[in-house]
Amino acid sequence: MRQIIALGGGGFSMEPDNPLLDLYILKQAKKVKPKICFIPTASGDSDNYISRYYNFFNQQHCEPSHLSLFKPPKRDLGSFILEKDIVYVGGGNTKNLLALWKEWDLDGILRKAWEQGVILAGVSAGSICWFEEGVTDSYGDELEPIECLGFLKGSNCPHYDGEIERRPAYHKLIKSKKIQPGIATDDGVAIHYKEQGIIKIVSSRPNAKAYSVSLESEIIETELQTVFLGS
Repeated sequence: MRQIIALGGGGFSMEPDNPLLDLYILKQAKKVKPKICFIPTASGDSDNYISRYYNFFNQQHCEPSHLSLFKPPKRDLGSFILEKDIVYVGGGNTKNLLALWKEWDLDGILRKAWEQGVILAGVSAGSICWFEEGVTDSYGDELEPIECLGFLKGSNCPHYDGEIERRPAYHKLIKSKKIQPGIATDDGVAIHYKEQGIIKIVSSRPNAKAYSVSLESEIIETELQTVFLGS
């Protein structure tokens, strides 16, 4: 079963005191102690980001590891990734992530992992990367479309409520047909895909939502059913 969990924002890096989304991800592996691998390429393999990952996941029932392309654990990255249950991709610069992954053939390795049942997850750049297209600030101060891996159809816009310019930029790009319609996610929202279809949308915040954004004569924004993971 091919699975992807795409976070618009949140998780250990943005909500250190709110573990709901990360616990949801771990639970999907359906193992007592799943092996989870963090890929922080988009942040330039930030030491601080990696430390925050281990600070959280070392306290959970799992076996955490990470993959640095600047200090690779071994030459055979395929065997390293394919033995994991979950791959969790961090945020940062999506363009640099895609360029480095292509250079190392990590895009191909991750596709193989996905097809073999490894759960792919990620936040922000780690969400955008799985779609055909995404809205990114990778190029500088303006939000622009970027072509991504295409594991999932359509486009993706994270931080929909977290950054004031995100919603209008996404609408403008779709309306001008610079990017295809797709899914927008607030911070604190995760969309769970199985076989390229949405099976569940969950949130770590009571009012956080996901939206389908399409174009007819005008932009059509449809709120999607979201389940709050808290009490």
